[in-house]
Amino acid sequence: MNKNKYVRIISVILLAVVLAFVFRSFLFASYVVEGRSMEPTLYEGNLLMVNKVIYNLTDVDRFDVVIFHANAEDDYVKRVIGLPGDEIEYKNDKLYVNGKFVEESFLSMFKQGSKKPFTNDFTIEESTGSTKVPRDKLFVLGDNRIESLDSRAFGFVSTEKLVGKVDVRYWPLKEAQLSFGK
Repeated sequence: MNKNKYVRIISVILLAVVLAFVFRSFLFASYVVEGRSMEPTLYEGNLLMVNKVIYNLTDVDRFDVVIFHANAEDDYVKRVIGLPGDEIEYKNDKLYVNGKFVEESFLSMFKQGSKKPFTNDFTIEESTGSTKVPRDKLFVLGDNRIESLDSRAFGFVSTEKLVGKVDVRYWPLKEAQLSFGK
C-alpha cells in the first residue's frame, strides 16, 4: 500500500470516531433499565436507545416513554400520562383525562384475566395537591402501576429534566422493539 491509502484509511476511521462521539453525546444515549416499574413493557437489564433531540423539535406526546433526571444521581424511565393543563383521574382501573375516558391499549393484554385493578383509583390532586398538570410539567407513571415509584409519589416532572424519548429497545435482541406506542 502506498502512503495515500494509509492517510485515507486513517481519515475515514477518525471521521467515524468523531461522528460516533457526536451522535452519542448530542443526539442519542444508551440506557439500561433498572428495576421493575415499567414491567411488562420494559424489564430490568433491557438496553434502550434514547433520542435526546426529539423534544427540541416536537412536543411531548401522551404515552411517550421517556427518560428524565430524577435527582443528581438517578435517571428514571416512565410513561407520560398527563400533559400541561390535564386533569388526571383513575377510576375503576380506567384513565380519564379532562373527564374523558382514554384507552391505554399498551396495558390491555396485561389487564386481561386479572381480578384486581391494575391501577388503583386516584386523582392528581390527591397525589400532587394540584388539580391540573402545571405548565412545563408532566405527570408520569410506570407501567407496573402496583410497584412503580412515579408521579403519584414524587409529583410532577419538569420538562427541563427530560433526557429524551425512548425510541428503541435493542437488548435482548429477541425483544428488540422500535416503538412503545399508545
